[in-house]
Amino acid sequence: MLTCFDVAEFFIHLANETGSYISNLKLQKLVYYAQAWHLALYNEPLFEEDFEAWVHGPVIPALYQKYKKFSWKPIQEEVEEPDIPEDILDFLGEVVKVYFGCDAYYLERMTHQENPWIQARGSLLKDDICDEIITKESMREYFKARAEESGE
Repeated sequence: MLTCFDVAEFFIHLANETGSYISNLKLQKLVYYAQAWHLALYNEPLFEEDFEAWVHGPVIPALYQKYKKFSWKPIQEEVEEPDIPEDILDFLGEVVKVYFGCDAYYLERMTHQENPWIQARGSLLKDDICDEIITKESMREYFKARAEESGE
C-alpha cells in the first residue's frame, strides 16, 4: 500500500514538471481528495494515514510537518517520480483533471462545505483548533454518494 507521502510526492513531482504552484495547503487538499475518491470508488483506502479536521481543512499532521518549512510559499523540493502502480497513476490522473488546477483557498473552501470535515469538527467555531480525525468511513460515504449522484 502507498503512504500519504507517496501520493504527496506524485503531486509535487507533477507541480515541478508543469511549473505549477503547490503549497502545503494545496498539497494537503489534493492528497485528501485522492484518498476520498479512492475510498468512494474502490471502497478501500489509498493509504493508511488519517486526516484531522484542522481550521484550514483536512490535514495529515506528519505530512504537514514535513513541508511546514515552506509556509504558504510553493514547495521547492526536487522529488523523484514516485514508484506508483499504473492503475493508481491512472486514478491520480483523474484527480489531477478535477482538482490540480484549483488554488489552495478554493480547495479549502470546498472542504469546508463537505460533511466529512464538518462532522469531524462538530460544534466547534470556525477558528477553533481541532485534531479530530476525519474518518475514512465518513469520507467514503460522502464521496460515494457524490459519485452516485453524478453517475460515476
